[in-house]
Amino acid sequence: MENKKKNDIFDEEGMFVQKEFSDEFLEGLMYHTYDFVKLMTYYKCAMMEIETKFNVLNEEFSLQYDRQPISTIKTRLKKNFSIFKKMNKKHLPITIYNMENYLDDIAGVRVVCSFVDDVYMLAEALLKQDDVTLIEKKDYIENPKENGYRSLHLIVSIPIFLAHEKRIMKVEIQLRTIAMDFWASLEHQLRYKKDINFTDEMSAELNACAQASADLDIRMAKLRKQCMPKDIDI
Repeated sequence: MENKKKNDIFDEEGMFVQKEFSDEFLEGLMYHTYDFVKLMTYYKCAMMEIETKFNVLNEEFSLQYDRQPISTIKTRLKKNFSIFKKMNKKHLPITIYNMENYLDDIAGVRVVCSFVDDVYMLAEALLKQDDVTLIEKKDYIENPKENGYRSLHLIVSIPIFLAHEKRIMKVEIQLRTIAMDFWASLEHQLRYKKDINFTDEMSAELNACAQASADLDIRMAKLRKQCMPKDIDI
């Protein structure tokens, strides 16, 4: 019976055969796998490293310019079910090796800044650090998505130092302004509401709101420059 159940779920290459799984099944399968738990712990450590780096930069810029460019920092570890779904979507067997090598967003850090200039300033300062390696950069501020989404995305690798080894881990970083974060949060709530048919008219209105938030960032940046002492340039 055990072999039959196993074959109902995976084929010989480790791919899903069964498409629907209960939350209990997925939680049990993943959380009781020691190697998976260990990998998730490594990703948590990597997020802590990145968060600390941004906190240090925030303190430095606060001292130098008498203001903090970072409003909030949020970290997110991808949920088990989302990892399973993404691996299956990529047609990859569910293995620790594939998770680590083919998924870039298991560990995520979102940095919400006051102004657009802060986004690029912080990204540049982070990438100058000799233990941070840029893997991929996508600038959705300069080139917004079709739905109006704006943010700067970085995939980086950093070392984490454990008791007996050093591991290189990947982290996805999203940097955005308060206005961008406001729009993105509400867009997700509205677009993915259950039992709602999201129409083209609704999409167009959301896009218009995204443009309004972009205009707000521009206007606030102009006001900031007017309020700054002339000997400060940031």
